[in-house]
Amino acid sequence: MTTPERKLRLVVAAVVYRGDRYLLARRPPGRYLEGLWEFPGGGVHEGEDPPVALARELLEELGVGSQVGEPLTFALHEGQNNRILLLFYRAAISGEPVGVEGQEIGWFTSQELAGLPLPPADAALVAVLTGTSGGLPGEGPRRQG
Repeated sequence: MTTPERKLRLVVAAVVYRGDRYLLARRPPGRYLEGLWEFPGGGVHEGEDPPVALARELLEELGVGSQVGEPLTFALHEGQNNRILLLFYRAAISGEPVGVEGQEIGWFTSQELAGLPLPPADAALVAVLTGTSGGLPGEGPRRQG
């Protein structure tokens, strides 16, 4: 018996630094992976450029303008009913983020990230940010001032 083909969904997420802290948002109740903290972002629409999608998502979800930088890394998540390719980008934001959709937001140090409940797709990036992996190819994450 073969399993049905699951379409790969493209998702983008922002790694935003402020001082020594990273911006994360908590998934609201009633959503897939509710209650977990994640790097902010969302789905890429058909024909949409990933950095453009990320800027749109940051405006829609957090009410902030953004400058999306270079890609950092990616993760592939294969759940029971979904396949997600998650692209992580460096990003700088303008304005103070708020949970436009009622979600909590917070700024966390790399040490605090290790103790947060996070989606499985974020684990590899968090390992890099917390210094528990071999790092990203090339330079490590650069912080914005």
